[in-house]
Amino acid sequence: MLGSIHPEVVFFAAVAAALYARALRWAPATRGQATSFVAALVAVLVALNGPLHDLSDWYLFSAHMVQHLVLTLVAPPLLLVGLPPAMADALLRPVLARPALAAVARTVTRPLPAFALYAIALIGWHFPAPYNAALEMHGWHIVEHVVFMATATLGWWPVLSPSRALPPLPYAAQLLYLFVFGMPMTVVAAMIASADQVLYPFYEAAPRIFDLTPLADQRLGGLIMWVPSGLIPLAAFTVVFFRWVASEADETA
Repeated sequence: MLGSIHPEVVFFAAVAAALYARALRWAPATRGQATSFVAALVAVLVALNGPLHDLSDWYLFSAHMVQHLVLTLVAPPLLLVGLPPAMADALLRPVLARPALAAVARTVTRPLPAFALYAIALIGWHFPAPYNAALEMHGWHIVEHVVFMATATLGWWPVLSPSRALPPLPYAAQLLYLFVFGMPMTVVAAMIASADQVLYPFYEAAPRIFDLTPLADQRLGGLIMWVPSGLIPLAAFTVVFFRWVASEADETA
């Protein structure tokens, strides 16, 4: 049956929305920022509830890849864009007030560590053993999704950081960073799409729908990952480039 609702996900989104609304009293957001934050919560709700969730968990590998795309390339950047700088700095203040935690925060938000953590999580979780374990154990599946969102947020941080305490890279460095940002997902997609056998036994035994064989479903999932993994960083690259041009024009003026 399609359309199941997970109360813990709805509760998380409701609490996040309530805290954000409360924080707006002392850290006002633009309409665009508020819209982006709400869109991030909606993306998480859509990914982890309803038809997409049920197709992912019980029937189709390709639907699961759509879910992973939302959790890594859609929700995290929208979340970062939606945080006003004052709000982001307030959230980070308790962390940065402790030297040990501050050192960790400054390290993991730097380009190389942030990219490495994101890449390791993305590639590692798509190996057959941990992937199938996540499908068979609900608690482990929750851990997988939390790791995806946390490391993807770190991965996007050098470009989209809303914090003045842990700021983003200069525009030129952002462009270089985005040039390689899509590579981990491209590697995963290529591995999956080019496989000659089914990599994930869970989906081989799943009920068939839409007349997709397990191997065809797997290859479709690889292609679904492959295209957005290039297009979304490219779109971000384009936005950063034009922002850089605009900032140079303003400085010249």
